[in-house]
Amino acid sequence: MIVRLFATAAMLLASQCAFAQAAEPNWDADVRKFDSEYWQAFNQCDVDKLAQMNTEDLEFYHDRGGPMIGRDKFAATFKQNICGNPSFKIRREAVAGSLRVFPMRGKGQLYGAVISGEHLFYSTKQGAAEKLDGRALFTHMLLLDKGTWKVSRVLSFDHGAAKAP
Repeated sequence: MIVRLFATAAMLLASQCAFAQAAEPNWDADVRKFDSEYWQAFNQCDVDKLAQMNTEDLEFYHDRGGPMIGRDKFAATFKQNICGNPSFKIRREAVAGSLRVFPMRGKGQLYGAVISGEHLFYSTKQGAAEKLDGRALFTHMLLLDKGTWKVSRVLSFDHGAAKAP
């Protein structure tokens, strides 16, 4: 009796998991597309677009800069520090093959995703060629908000020197 009950429960669980996978066949591609658009906004200093791609209660944890809580605080700091000097530009680029994406589900429904990887930072000073400036690891927790991905939590860590790829 117990074996039958366990087998039935396992079959129901397996069918629920298969249904959840089939219901969101493109979630991985959607997350990767969102991530690409997020970093395009970063590289173009599109502060307003980048801010809207974050949840209002964004939590950003940086191993050198400390924690930053809130979308508005993030946008103001990004505007001032990354985009505040027109003669100095930072560009971020993912290390090829380093991105990993994981679904987050509750009761069989996709509610978010985790994306992590390694990225390189390049800097350009006015009148000079772009140079490789550093590397770091990152992990973002994304949430689905009415069908739209938003960055909710950020870990930016292991910043250091980079070698040319």
